Amino acid sequence: MRAVVQRVSSASVVVDGQVVGAIDEPGLLVLVGATHTDGPAEAARLAGKLWGLRVLHGEKSCSDVGAPLLVVSQFTLYGDARKGRRPTWQAAAPGPVAEPLVEAVVAELRALGARVETGVFGADMKVSLTNDGPITLLLEV
Repeated sequence: MRAVVQRVSSASVVVDGQVVGAIDEPGLLVLVGATHTDGPAEAARLAGKLWGLRVLHGEKSCSDVGAPLLVVSQFTLYGDARKGRRPTWQAAAPGPVAEPLVEAVVAELRALGARVETGVFGADMKVSLTNDGPITLLLEV
């Protein structure tokens, strides 16, 4: 699994003009993608990594300060544009594989005690954020 993690002051996701997920305080915006070989073990490892990632102010983690996370599925994280100008999405897991894995990341985070907001899998989402730092990381598990 792959995640782009951004430390944010606030972030939100809008679908069809309605806010479906938002955090209005410092926390993490996490864009999550899955590939064909990912499974529940990778989802659990990613959740643990996100919960303990020490990128908040004072080198704190979400687990240290109870900061929220906004988790948004994004299959394009597995896009490959090394050849030509049109990316291929072959490495991205199909929806029936990816959706349960993204849901597993969210469930694992909540089981760890995290406050988690989400987008809507497969929807045309408008993501807004105020990157704090800026801090942006790419994680792979």
